Parts: sequence; C-alpha cells; structure tokens
Amino acid sequence: MAERIAPSTGIAMPSVREIFMGFFSIGINGFGGVMPFARMMLVEQRHWLSADEFLDALSMCQFVPGPNIVNLAVAVGGRFQGPLGSLAGMAGIMAAPMVIVIAAYTLLMQMAESPVVIGALRGMSAVAAGLVVALGVKLATPLLRKKDWLSLGFTLASVGAVGGLALPLLPTLAVLIPAAIAAQWWWMKGRAR
Repeated sequence: MAERIAPSTGIAMPSVREIFMGFFSIGINGFGGVMPFARMMLVEQRHWLSADEFLDALSMCQFVPGPNIVNLAVAVGGRFQGPLGSLAGMAGIMAAPMVIVIAAYTLLMQMAESPVVIGALRGMSAVAAGLVVALGVKLATPLLRKKDWLSLGFTLASVGAVGGLALPLLPTLAVLIPAAIAAQWWWMKGRAR
C-alpha cells in the first residue's frame, strides 16, 4: 500500500498507532496543562500540522463542547485516519492521565490537610498558569508574523473582557465571535476589490 502524504506538511500521514502514541506522550508528559505539549508535538516535533493549521484546529475545538485537548485529539486523529484515528487520539490522550488522576486523588484525599500538599498544589498552579501564558504567546505569533491586526484586536478584546473585566465567557463569546467573523468578512471583501 502506498504511503499517504499530508498535503500541508509534505510528511507521511501518521498511522493509527502513531496517533495513539503521539497523544499518549502528550497525556503522560502534560503536567499543568497539555495544550503547550500538544502544539510542540503536532507542530514542532512531528510536523503533522503547520502552526496555522494548529491554530485553526484549536479554534474549532474550543468552539465545540468538551475538553479542548480531547476535541483536538479527536479532530487530528480523524483528519489522518478517520473514525479509528479519532478513537486512537482520544484513547491516547486519556489513558495515562485517567490512571494517574485516580491514584493521585485517592492519595490526596488521605493527606488533604497537610501543609506540604497544600504548598505543592499552589506551586503546581503557578507552573500551570505559566504554561497557559506561554501557549497564548505561541498562538499569537502567527498573527503577529502576518500582521493580522484585526485578529489580534479581537484577541485582546477577549482577554480584556474575560480576564480583565471578568465578564462571563459564554456571553462574551456570543458577542465577539459573530463580530470577529463579520469583521473578517468585511475586511476580506474590501481586499478583494
């Protein structure tokens, strides 16, 4: 059987096993948030997606219900190997964390009042916040390179509304998403003239 090549990256499309193992590696290594590890694996290490494709996939996965990383595993797996690839991605991303969380939670409940445990959890929270900020910078980089000021403006508006003003997420999305779509349509239409 001839090897299928991914058109956007020019590399061989990953097998079902490679999809499972790729997402398994994210799940087992992704302490404090896995999306930075997912981007690193998919874009920088294995080159399954370009930076723009990752951003597009993540945007879609954030828009639908469910955990973003699981949605991403399902979408990427399905892109390369159909429904079986989707199942492989989902199983890979969830297998190790599920076992670890059950074991850790069982142990944590026995030591929940310990100052050492409380301090450790606070330290892990700080690292997780740092990972999220680093991912935000990496996601914004393609927009900066393209000088896509319109998209960056909506990025800052969403950060300001939810992060700065503490507005509720869903109503903010209900306003900003249609506004961003309309603004992009209007801008693209103006460029076509």
